[in-house]
Amino acid sequence: MAFIDYYEILGVPKTATADDIKSAYRKLARKLHPDLNPNDKDAHKKFQQVNEANEVLSDPEKRKKYDTYGKDWEHGEAYEKARRSQQQSAGAGTQWSAGFDEDNFSDFFTSMFGGGGGGSRSSNIKFRGQDYQAELRLPLSGAYTTHQQTLTVNGKNIRITIPAGIANGQVIKLKGHGGAGVSGGPAGDLFITFIINNDTGFRRDGDDLHLTVDLDLYTAVLGGEITIDTLGGKIKLKIKPETQNGIKTRLKGKGFPVYKKDGHFGDLFITYSIKLPVNLSEKEKELFTELSKLSQQK
Repeated sequence: MAFIDYYEILGVPKTATADDIKSAYRKLARKLHPDLNPNDKDAHKKFQQVNEANEVLSDPEKRKKYDTYGKDWEHGEAYEKARRSQQQSAGAGTQWSAGFDEDNFSDFFTSMFGGGGGGSRSSNIKFRGQDYQAELRLPLSGAYTTHQQTLTVNGKNIRITIPAGIANGQVIKLKGHGGAGVSGGPAGDLFITFIINNDTGFRRDGDDLHLTVDLDLYTAVLGGEITIDTLGGKIKLKIKPETQNGIKTRLKGKGFPVYKKDGHFGDLFITYSIKLPVNLSEKEKELFTELSKLSQQK
């Protein structure tokens, strides 16, 4: 079998420290573990190679032999013993020539498995399960109140409580609801990203809400009272006489609930948009004409 560089397998230089080797091994073993790649033959093969490389390079004595003898590291002692024996029999000062050819040394991977016929060793290291990612879409009106909802993730139903005030793009972690651990390791986590779709006439800005309210000309000029719908129910507003188009008013505590702070709300900002009357009758036109004349006399 062709020589395969253990350092290259783990992706570390020959000067790598023991911690470097350990870190590289754990990362690769976690990625290539058969339980996480059940149908990937290439991953299985690489997993074996990673285990073999770690077995040698993580052991100071084995690593020293490997650095000295390469693929024949397991036969290094026998090699040296045979060399010394031949030197002694030939006499001091005699040039020694190698008495072994390549066929006398075991293949690289065979030596890693102790010559036991090619079976790989299994890793006893516990690995944390994979994290899962999921998206949950909610209407803005649904994010206004705390409620429960059931999700189906990887064929499993998970019932969660969604706190009021959840934001668009916010991520919640459900510990232990990800993939199962490997070799007795802990389960991964489930990360839920919330996508909030605005199904209302409000514009959300953090915990504040903004709303444009149409106001008829007569109410804007004379003042009065109107009723508007908010996410928390209907409220009555008093309109001051001579309210101008585009003017804003602030309703404290009538905005969006603050995330995980019961009883706390942002503010509601209302912008008035004055609508001019259309399809005027002749009488209305006469009255507006009269008003125009009175205005010019001021």
